[in-house]
Amino acid sequence: MTTAPARTDLYPTRGASEVLTPRKDPVVWSAPGAPGPIATSDLMGFERDGFLTVDQLIGDDEVALYRSELERLISDPKVRADERSIIEPKSQDVRSVFEVHRISEVFASLVRDERVVGRARQILGSDVYVHQSRINVKPGFGASGFYWHSDFETWHAEDGLPNMRTVSVSIALTENFDTNGGLMIMPGSHKTFLGCAGETPKDNYKKSLQMQDAGTPSDEALTRFADDHGIRLFTGRAGSATWFDCNCMHGSGDNITPYPRSNVFIVFNSVENAAVEPFAAPVPRPDFIGARDFTPVR
Repeated sequence: MTTAPARTDLYPTRGASEVLTPRKDPVVWSAPGAPGPIATSDLMGFERDGFLTVDQLIGDDEVALYRSELERLISDPKVRADERSIIEPKSQDVRSVFEVHRISEVFASLVRDERVVGRARQILGSDVYVHQSRINVKPGFGASGFYWHSDFETWHAEDGLPNMRTVSVSIALTENFDTNGGLMIMPGSHKTFLGCAGETPKDNYKKSLQMQDAGTPSDEALTRFADDHGIRLFTGRAGSATWFDCNCMHGSGDNITPYPRSNVFIVFNSVENAAVEPFAAPVPRPDFIGARDFTPVR
């Protein structure tokens, strides 16, 4: 009888106490000078800060198309009833719809757009697949925010992504003001992994997609990160985009203004970093949240 070799966990989390681990992976995985749509200076900024902004990734006509498709999806009773739709606890409005690149050919075409997937390939230095996609709807007058967290902490603990070879893009479909619950990132925080304290509850995703609990950093750790790195709030017109590394500490506030903030959110993972068994959860989350289909985007 043989015993399977133990897995190496580079980023321990969900233990008895918080643990700080220096990043053990590259930030930009492609070789210097590798072809792609991102300029060398912008790649250097991504390496340093963990994010990259593009003032106009898509044009006004495209924004109108994607916004119309978003409205169609969230108003469709069948979509609302689907488990891939997350509902706001208070208002009972649709908060997010996951796996939109499979539900909608309109959003599937955006995933395949070279302006989008080409940047992901350049940052990750390989072919990529979609680990997660969703549309986020943050209507005015009370839509709730999302507390500070590192996406990789969750994707490592609950989805089984071994390494930090994953990048997200948030494409604005409405204007991002400094008041309507925009994305905030701590620049440079991606260089340190914060392993959170506490075990992962069973079926944690059912609660965490509405309100983060497991995988939430302590106030002390967040204060230290903010003191070390500062906080950047992202604003921009519809059609702008923010790319950010999977380990960036980020979050967003409530939107109590009259002005909605909606976006499409796509997570690309390297095909060389395919998910394995979760590192700190009893079972993987459902495929619509953390994909187990590693087919490269073409």
